[in-house]
Amino acid sequence: MHALLNISNHDQLLGHPICGKSWEGFVIETLLNLLPAHVQPFFYRTADGAEIDLLLEIAPNKLWAIEIKASHTPKLERGFHSACEDLPCEEKFVIYAGEQDFPMKDDVIATSLNSMIDRLSALS
Repeated sequence: MHALLNISNHDQLLGHPICGKSWEGFVIETLLNLLPAHVQPFFYRTADGAEIDLLLEIAPNKLWAIEIKASHTPKLERGFHSACEDLPCEEKFVIYAGEQDFPMKDDVIATSLNSMIDRLSALS
């Protein structure tokens, strides 16, 4: 995709409008390839636009909500919080482009892709 858009380096990617969707696709593809067999992935979106980028059913009635942001300072939209209110999400994460994990409001944890990979590996 980057080659078709004539994006040849990281700086060009960061300045391109496709950056966020590219990061989201990369993160989802990476996580789906690492999921233990018993974990079921879903996408969740309501007619009102409430959305969770990746919903993981870790066990029956045990859901992890994952939002994906390319920013180093992630901000969550109302749609994510609204979707989490609809579902019994045990854990809520935003995977962002930074390296440090930190708590956000409403019991959301901002986490790096590497940290999420470690969390999923521990489920096996």
